[in-house]
Formats: sequence, structure tokens, C-alpha cells
Amino acid sequence: MTRRIVDIIGDNQRRGKRRSVPPVRAEREVIPSPEAGDGVYRRLREGITSGEFQPNERLVEANLTRLLGGGRTAIRAALARLDQEGLVTREHNRGARVRLVSDREALEIEEARSALERLLCRQAAVRAGAAEVRQLKQILTEMRRRLAAGDAIGYSELNPSFHQLIWACAQNATASRLVLNLKSQSIRFQYHTMLRPGRPERSMQEHEAIYAAIAAHDGDAAETAMRQHLEEVLETLRWAITHQARTPRWLSS
Repeated sequence: MTRRIVDIIGDNQRRGKRRSVPPVRAEREVIPSPEAGDGVYRRLREGITSGEFQPNERLVEANLTRLLGGGRTAIRAALARLDQEGLVTREHNRGARVRLVSDREALEIEEARSALERLLCRQAAVRAGAAEVRQLKQILTEMRRRLAAGDAIGYSELNPSFHQLIWACAQNATASRLVLNLKSQSIRFQYHTMLRPGRPERSMQEHEAIYAAIAAHDGDAAETAMRQHLEEVLETLRWAITHQARTPRWLSS
């Protein structure tokens, strides 16, 4: 009898093992690949620097996930990188916002940018090749066409291409990276500067002087032309801070 009871208990234990249900695993968010994470970061950064996201605008993770097509892990990683770059501010339990640059910091950024771009323009005049000079001329021609058509916004949109080509000609990766970070602070979208009488026309003349010096491979003249241009940009920014309400407009630079 005792042996029969033991056999029954053993049979029940074996049946119980056969009937056991594997534990349910909790779903986890898929960790994005480095390439996917970089793509989310680049798209969000471009959205901020292009003005798609305005200064002080809230950056809601759920909305960014739908808009950029990345998971929340990638979004959070991108926000952390942009926080380090000074493009985003994050507050505990309040989320992230596009960083609003103060008046004083805006002026400081332009002053620092001026020192770097003068160096880059001098180096570009010495190192630019014939193909790069032709590219600068093509951009300048299109800028002139847009200005003549009264397209001030379209004119300003070409400014980054003109300046970034100069940085490339300079072949100074460190200075180029620093000035890019400075120009990414969204100053253009915080100040209403395009209404300053005559500014677009003067800006065009300044860019033509910069191009002429680079095409002539005259480092001194190129640095001087860039200095004069950025002094005007800084003065325009001071004017905007003093006289204009803060509305998102392009700064013609």
C-alpha cells in the first residue's frame, strides 16, 4: 500500500511538470541600433536648427516618437545629446524644451563666432580650389536672384550653405565644429531682424566682398571682409534686441 501511494505521488508530480506553463516575459522596448539612434538625433537636431521647433517649445517624447519614427530610448538619447550641445533644456518631471537663448548670450555667441569665422575665411582664401570657388559663385548668384525677386526668406536660407562651404574650404575641422555648434543656437529664430531697412541689400554686398577675396586667394582681404560682415550681423542683432519684439524670423547673416 505504501509503495502504491508513493507511485501515485510520483505520477502526479510528473504530470504537473508536463502541464507547467512557461512564465510570461514582460515586453521590453527594443534598443535601437547606433545607426538608428544617430538618425533620430540628426533629424531632431535639424528640426531645431532649421526652426521647425521654435525656442522654448516643449519636446514631448510621445509626439517625437511618432514624428521621427524612433523608440523612446532613441528619443531620450537624442535629447540628452542635444542638452549637452546647448540646444535643449531638460527639467526633472517637466520634460524637455528647445532652449531659449538670452539676449546677453546671443551677443556672446555672435562675438565668439566672429573670431572663428575670420580665421576660417582667411584659411579658405589660401586653400580653396577652383571647383570650390565656382560653388561659392553659384550660391552667390542664386542669393542675388532671390534678393532681386524680393524673396528675403529664400535669400537667408542660402546663407548657411555659403558659410559652410567656406568652412569646408578652410580644412580646419576643429574650428568648423566649434562655429557650427555656435550657429546652431537658434539665434536667427528669436529675433525679428529682417525688417531692418536696407539690411538684406547690405548683407548681399558683404557676401560679394567675401567671395571676391576668396576667389583672389587674398587671406588678409578675406579676413577683413568676414570681420566687416559679422560686425554688421552683431549690430543688427543689437538693433533687434532693442527695437523688435521676439518673433521667429530669419537673421540675414
